[in-house]
Amino acid sequence: MSERLGPYELASRLGAGGFGAVHLALDPEGRTVAVKVLHPHVAADGGALARLAREVETMRMVGGPHVAEVLDASLTGERPYLVTRYVQGRPLSAVPVPVPDLRRLAAGLADALLAMHAAGVVHRDLKPANVMMTEGEPVVIDFGIASALDSLSVTASGAVVGTPGYLAPEVLEGRAAGMEADVFSFGATLAYASTGRQPYGQGPASAVAYRVVHHPPDLDGAPAWLEPLLRECLSTDPAARPTAAQICARLGVEPVAHVPLVSHQAAPAVRARSVSDDLSTREWRPGQERHRRSVEESRARHREKVRRRWLIGSGLFVALLAAAAREPLPEVSLFLLAAYALGVVADAGVALFSRGLYRRSRLVADALSVAGATGICFGLAAMFSPVTLALFAGTALVVGIVFLVSA
Repeated sequence: MSERLGPYELASRLGAGGFGAVHLALDPEGRTVAVKVLHPHVAADGGALARLAREVETMRMVGGPHVAEVLDASLTGERPYLVTRYVQGRPLSAVPVPVPDLRRLAAGLADALLAMHAAGVVHRDLKPANVMMTEGEPVVIDFGIASALDSLSVTASGAVVGTPGYLAPEVLEGRAAGMEADVFSFGATLAYASTGRQPYGQGPASAVAYRVVHHPPDLDGAPAWLEPLLRECLSTDPAARPTAAQICARLGVEPVAHVPLVSHQAAPAVRARSVSDDLSTREWRPGQERHRRSVEESRARHREKVRRRWLIGSGLFVALLAAAAREPLPEVSLFLLAAYALGVVADAGVALFSRGLYRRSRLVADALSVAGATGICFGLAAMFSPVTLALFAGTALVVGIVFLVSA
């Protein structure tokens, strides 16, 4: 049985990370979104939540094809959550490496990095597990969360703020870290994708962290066009690393306007202190703005659309068969029409005693389908010969079977 969280219906659990569990969910208009429900120990940290609330509006300014936009947030209830665009695919950490189309991956990650940094957002936890691959294109998820929730109490409670091997040296050493740390993580992620190995090896987190600070990365096997850029990005000196704009220029990525795909659905119940009223967002409640369909209404509408398509398709096919059999086998023709009419009448009877949203339109569609099938049958029989109609019926049957198998 599905669970509701605010205006969202949680459909299934996708996974969990250091800060929360991610669920596939449906928004009030029946569209799929990803809902990250923060873990209880994170939700109990008032300071971290307040910091995240201040950052949400900035995070909503990040947009573009290579980032999973933040669509909504509610951080004041018992179960705080964030809502982002749902990205269907597999994380980079789960796909075969080295990645075949490395240039496409590098360009997409550079575009995502520029989109985040142009909005003033630091990801802080960029790594292969946070890069979703969908039809060959990378999409960065979970940006800004690690940076906003980087507090002593949250870290002490068990949430790992970042992943050794992809965290910059200044982060590991507790020094001030900014966008340059994301550039380091970008380089480490691309190094993994290009060589198929962790750039600082494997083992205990402390050993990997030591190599990050004191040893050069393992870039053997990286292509010649990419290796110099990776070495600059993985420099231990933050000032020596290129900016996101410089990376895009090196890779030939054209800068574009990163407009977020802001949803007109529920809006966050948080407010940024420095954001003007026209950009502020609020939690949606019934009666506000225009009418919004519930999840149940959206599902009923989809079911009715599918039912009508089957009704029309089966009516046309039965009419074609009945027309082909009308001259040589009139009894078979009458039987086909009667069987179709009986089935439609049974469907109308179900609709008559149901409390569905589309009961009246369903009855009208049933009546029209019976009349239409009968009329088409007689019309086709008058216009075409039985042999021609039989060929049409056979072709329609083959096409229908191919369509069902491919679907």
